[in-house]
Amino acid sequence: MKKRKNTTVVRPVQPRLFDNKKLAALLIPLALDQLLNSFMGTVDTLVVSNLGSAAISAVSLVDSINVLVVQAFFALASGGTVICSHYLGCKKENHAREAARQLVFITFILSLIIAGACLVLNRPILKLIFGDVEAAVMKNARIYFFFSAVSYPFIALYDDGSSILRAQENSRLPMLISVWANVLNLVLNLVFVWVFHWGVVGSASATMLARIFSMAVVTYKLRNPGLEIPLRNYFSIRPDWKEIKRILHIGIPSGVENSMFQFGKLAIQSTVSLMGTAAIAAQGMTNIIENLNGILAMGVGVGLMTVVGESLGAGRREEAVYYIKKLCIISEIIVAASCLVMYALVRPITHFGGMEPVSAKMCIFMVTWITIVKPLVWVMAFIPAYGLRAAGDVKFSMTVSVLSMWLCRVTLAMILARVFHMGPMAVWIGMFTDWTIRCVIFTIRFKNRKWLNHQVI
Repeated sequence: MKKRKNTTVVRPVQPRLFDNKKLAALLIPLALDQLLNSFMGTVDTLVVSNLGSAAISAVSLVDSINVLVVQAFFALASGGTVICSHYLGCKKENHAREAARQLVFITFILSLIIAGACLVLNRPILKLIFGDVEAAVMKNARIYFFFSAVSYPFIALYDDGSSILRAQENSRLPMLISVWANVLNLVLNLVFVWVFHWGVVGSASATMLARIFSMAVVTYKLRNPGLEIPLRNYFSIRPDWKEIKRILHIGIPSGVENSMFQFGKLAIQSTVSLMGTAAIAAQGMTNIIENLNGILAMGVGVGLMTVVGESLGAGRREEAVYYIKKLCIISEIIVAASCLVMYALVRPITHFGGMEPVSAKMCIFMVTWITIVKPLVWVMAFIPAYGLRAAGDVKFSMTVSVLSMWLCRVTLAMILARVFHMGPMAVWIGMFTDWTIRCVIFTIRFKNRKWLNHQVI
């Protein structure tokens, strides 16, 4: 008898969509871009810190509102990133272009409404959130809030443009724009505040002009017809409610999650504002430092949305799982290193920032605890959620985040602060509890893979 020949066909191993080089090209500029964007408010706080506690308190209070609004815009833009990434993953470039146009349309309209409301209700909003703060703090806060509100449409359009570029795996251009915008912001801050002595007005004007610059450059660059998703003829955009619905399906739950997250901070800030100017200044600087030691990892999370979106659009579910695991490991290394760096810098920062000794001591104490706790639970509390959102699992992420935030970050923090009089450290105990609960829940959700059972487009 003749032996049968082995006819087994060895299929070639399909290369991954994102190799290490491609991931680095996407994630490194994105992480730096997130860091540079956070410097806008940081520069303002540091420059005005030498004007006294009233100025630094005003800027830090209003920046909490700004972060709330910016996060809402960013969530909508991220919804556009997810939709565009899915379309590009399944090679539907025309649909991706239309989705980008609809993203710009709906975000710009919403930003105008929000900016108008903040301009008209300037004082009532500040009074509602922060209560009866000192007169000097309220005066400076109203000025800074006015200029911030004017810049909201420009921030929204810049976020849209950056997200559209990231969906095309181009994160380098937004990073370069952020570099120049930060240089412009720093130079104008120094000139307006230290040379012209315009105080908070000068700092707010500098940041507003830097935001306008960012928006103008990114919208101009998107006109390039050589891009996969170019954007031209903005005035010809008409609403396509079917596409807008897809974007809002991702963007609204993410926006609610991010906005509620920041709103919780504002609720806590109203409690901190009753502790006196020293506590406000300490909490404001601690918030900045905590933001800086996590912002690079946040950039990795933002990039994860593009990676997972494109992988699932191409039908590669296992690759999406693989990338979430890989990027969580990378984020853990980044967070641990960032925490150590910021801990080493906290004393020079409080010294050169001109903080009063009482405020500096409180700030250093809180940063010490952040350095201990954050590397243990923060990554799994936040990074996998970016991948889940890119897969369309936005409602679960929103529900968990909102409940955990209100129960732990807000309610627990307020009880510890107002009943047990634990000072601003009560805020961070509530936050650590929130991180830990989110870490457990999102780890379980990621492992059971229910987040893969959604249809985005």
